[in-house]
Amino acid sequence: MSSVPEVTCRTRSKRLPWFFVGAGAAGLILVAARLVITGGPPDWWVLTGLLLMPLGVGGAYAAAVRVHADADGLSYRTLLRRRGARWTDIADVRVNLRRGHHSDIHRVEVVTRGGAVWRLPLPVGPSSEGQDAFDDTVEKLRALHRRHGTPGSAHLVVITHRTAGRGGGLPAVLCALFLVGAALAAWFVPVVAETRLAWTSAAPCSAESAAHDRDCLTTLSSVITRTEVRRGKGSSYLHFADGRPVDRLAVSREGAQGFEAGDRVRLTVWRGQVREVVGEEHAWREHFPAAGEVTVVAALCVLAAGLSGTVIVQRRRGRRLPVDEVMPSSAPFAGAALGTAVWALPYCYRHPTLVPDTHGGLVWAGLGSLASLALAVWAWRATRVRTPGPAPETPDGTPLDDEDVFLPARFLESTDYNPDGFGTHIVLGADGPAVTPHPGPGRFAARPIPVERLVVRTVRRPRGGDGDTVPKGWDVAELDDGDRMIRLTAAPAHLGRILRAFPATDTPGPAGGPGER
Repeated sequence: MSSVPEVTCRTRSKRLPWFFVGAGAAGLILVAARLVITGGPPDWWVLTGLLLMPLGVGGAYAAAVRVHADADGLSYRTLLRRRGARWTDIADVRVNLRRGHHSDIHRVEVVTRGGAVWRLPLPVGPSSEGQDAFDDTVEKLRALHRRHGTPGSAHLVVITHRTAGRGGGLPAVLCALFLVGAALAAWFVPVVAETRLAWTSAAPCSAESAAHDRDCLTTLSSVITRTEVRRGKGSSYLHFADGRPVDRLAVSREGAQGFEAGDRVRLTVWRGQVREVVGEEHAWREHFPAAGEVTVVAALCVLAAGLSGTVIVQRRRGRRLPVDEVMPSSAPFAGAALGTAVWALPYCYRHPTLVPDTHGGLVWAGLGSLASLALAVWAWRATRVRTPGPAPETPDGTPLDDEDVFLPARFLESTDYNPDGFGTHIVLGADGPAVTPHPGPGRFAARPIPVERLVVRTVRRPRGGDGDTVPKGWDVAELDDGDRMIRLTAAPAHLGRILRAFPATDTPGPAGGPGER
């Protein structure tokens, strides 16, 4: 790969982009001819032309986009932009992986010495030729960088949704939106409380107050002409004879099912709207939410904002980590939020103003707050960035027992002792380490590991390039297997015990220092 003279990436199909350009041009001509030349009003021909014009823009972009790299440097162009840099001004060439609907989308990023990050328009993986074509192009770019520049990392940096280099823009937006929702819900709490109190305390209208008092209750009689029951979450309708007091009334599906055409009903009007429909065998009443219900909505928004905020805090805590190092899971914070919801939501429903009005409410709020604080401290400690290192010795002080012990672990590369990545566990015992596709007991289908030819290079935390199959709490050991590097991953305690089973090596210390940003 070091002898790669140059790399050029363009849209694979040369005719298809120009076909779209022609379609867009035809749409523009059609619109101009219909509106300007003939002077006719907009019609289906104009709409067809407007639909064709964006195809022309997309085709022009596909025809113009180009990425080129050679000994002088790397450059790219699109329909509206051109950029380029010499290899000495480029710090790294890395891969950014984003989740798509059907498969992950791989893009190439260039990091300059000044810290700016370019996202190249091409290549995009997986391409029509497969993921191997994308990986081959990336390796050629990195080979040119190694030959004519100074890469900032010896390995391919892969940024995923789990790594420290992923930006926190979306969590910040979600946090802000949830906080706004919580503020709006809190603002509505006194309004909802006042409305519900006014409804429950309303009295029937007298002859003097019926004309000008909207807060009193007016009772009318009517006949239902037909019911309109709709499926799903949409409103159903009751239709009244002669359109009095309204032509139709939106009710729930269950409320409409209880009435039939011809039913005589009594209607209660409050503040200009029908609030009750009472028949001989069925009644519908409008639901006025309690203030506690709205407070619960506000509390849920606050908890959701807190979960989004924990993602931002986690990104902040990992700012000194290498950009491709996998961050600890935020699941402990989700557990803390769930534990808080167990006591906080019922409390908010019973005390809409959040102020305890009884001795029991005060104890409830105090104990719940202490429990939430304890859960937050536990989550903070559980999500701290752990430095990989050797695991403690076994209880009896010996690295291995004679009895077979099955430990969850897996090799990330396919080898002669792990064909097609079939192994899920490593068994340790008197017969030596072996890879097995099961947690035991017995060594059925086990393949012995040739420990005499394996040399442990380093132990590190997971990176984005290790894939999503590596749990966040596991470590990765890099081993030399002849002229090939392979990776073994397991939980820290299990990995240390497995590596001590290799007689030719000692358990190494943690890898590396702070990585590049």
